Amino acid sequence: MKRFTLTPLLIAFASVATAQTAKPPAVTPLTSLKSSWQNIRDLGIRSAELMPEEHYGFRPVTDVRTFGEIIGHLANEHYLICAPGKGEPNPNSVDFEKTTKKAELVKALRESAAYCDSLYTMTEQAANEMPASGGRRSRFGAALLNVTHDSEHYGNLVTYLRMKGLVPPSSQPTTR
Repeated sequence: MKRFTLTPLLIAFASVATAQTAKPPAVTPLTSLKSSWQNIRDLGIRSAELMPEEHYGFRPVTDVRTFGEIIGHLANEHYLICAPGKGEPNPNSVDFEKTTKKAELVKALRESAAYCDSLYTMTEQAANEMPASGGRRSRFGAALLNVTHDSEHYGNLVTYLRMKGLVPPSSQPTTR
């Protein structure tokens, strides 16, 4: 009987001891970049979902893009930036900046972001390669440009959301 009582305790103790000695995965420039992409990708998509459709035509002043045009621009640029990084021709033939319906723009943003996701699964060796299709940047450089470009425009989206009385995704409370 004692053996049956002690066995689960020994297994539990061994599990805890092993868990405490396991090393976390190494943080590399590539894993940091992937994490940054996942964060800014999600903030952009959540912003697109948050803004009501009636405000997709909103622009603070006449010489800037509307909210919807920024979402369309991001969708276009995902393909334009990620395709060379992946060594592929741009698969997109639609100018999403001319799209006005929220549902279509959110879908386009989601799909274009999903297209870019595989760029961030490159190996450390591939990160330094110049894509076979040409281009001016290494695969890592293309991925970095994509993150910085999305970050720049997320700043625009934050302003537009705030002007409409909405709390941007990055300022919303987290549930942890």
